[in-house]
Amino acid sequence: MKSKRMKRLCVYCGSGPGRDPRFKAAAQTLGRAIAEAGIGLVYGGSRNGLMGTVASAALESGGHVTGIISRSLAQFETALTNLSEHREVNNLHERKMLMFKMSDGFAALPGGVGTLEELVEQLTWAQLGFHEKPIFIVNVAGYWDLLLQTFERMREQDFIRPGLEVPYTIVDDAEDVVPQFLKRLKPAARSPVSIRR
Repeated sequence: MKSKRMKRLCVYCGSGPGRDPRFKAAAQTLGRAIAEAGIGLVYGGSRNGLMGTVASAALESGGHVTGIISRSLAQFETALTNLSEHREVNNLHERKMLMFKMSDGFAALPGGVGTLEELVEQLTWAQLGFHEKPIFIVNVAGYWDLLLQTFERMREQDFIRPGLEVPYTIVDDAEDVVPQFLKRLKPAARSPVSIRR
């Protein structure tokens, strides 16, 4: 009998720690919660900043952590070496696609333009119906408030309109991500085959 594949949550976050200590605390909380729930963590492979924090917290709690890094990024960011799985790919496009394929959902902690780009790409794919995987915006200390206001502005101006809604869940506390992720998991998610990169 075939064993069931471990469910995995992809976490996007900064390769720096940010200035607010609540960001690091949230990354630690999320990493531990993922491991304790028996979920795999998929992330960008770095040991730096919030990326290293969430991965280390998951590993310290006995979790399975997959790090995916591109060869170009490996020159700037030091990879975490004690990962359960380490994947090195040719470029950022391959990295993002592999992270997508290996994951059953996505959570965005605070981060910079790379985190924003990864989050918005998943939102766009979901908006266009390419996948139905849950997306969580972890609004620690109101970090994503301005982005959420921008989404509201897009709705006001009919750039996000009925039939083209952007599906995401806002959580203020990192500890709320895993329970909501488990609740939202579907037994048969739509195939990602239609996404071409």
